[in-house]
Amino acid sequence: MTVYFVRHASAGQHKANAGRDEKRPLDREGVQQAHQLGRVLSALNVEVDVVISSPLKRAMQTASAIANELGYEQKIERDAALRPDATFDSFRHLLSRHQNKDALMVVGHNPTIAEFLSMVLSRGHSEDVVELRKGSAARVEMEGRKAGTLHWCVTPKLLAAAFEAAAPTPSRNGHSNGTRPASAAKTGRRSKTALLSPERRSPSKVR
Repeated sequence: MTVYFVRHASAGQHKANAGRDEKRPLDREGVQQAHQLGRVLSALNVEVDVVISSPLKRAMQTASAIANELGYEQKIERDAALRPDATFDSFRHLLSRHQNKDALMVVGHNPTIAEFLSMVLSRGHSEDVVELRKGSAARVEMEGRKAGTLHWCVTPKLLAAAFEAAAPTPSRNGHSNGTRPASAAKTGRRSKTALLSPERRSPSKVR
């Protein structure tokens, strides 16, 4: 099974009132961050059978933005096992309920999402193997009772670097030339700029 661990994107400051904090939305940076993460995952050909999110607003908004960029049209599942105060046992039960799936995406919060990722990678021995910043995603391969294998982790810094590299190059007169690279034009393949542009994938099975 492939599991994509995602921490929700930027959502401003924590609110002291628990009820109000649960309804705290993504801020402007977070909305952009979530869509950019979705575009990068799409460029990496990520496909999932199911997207599962914490029921808190900022996590659901992150999951929705990513799902939109991936062309995922099924309903996003809400699960309390991804709340900030959830236990690892509840998370293991979540995984067991979806063990027939090839790939799933779980969207949650720190400290629990990073702790769950660390526990999966260490076979339950450590909660601080990996740090997962807001707007990050990690791909883990899991097989039976073995420790999970981390394949990659996309961080906000990598997102920013990818979109900066994909930005159109200014021409000599200071304007963006907007031309495609010659290699892409000849082969018909999409350039990095095209892969990271805000277009939507056609509906398909998502992994």
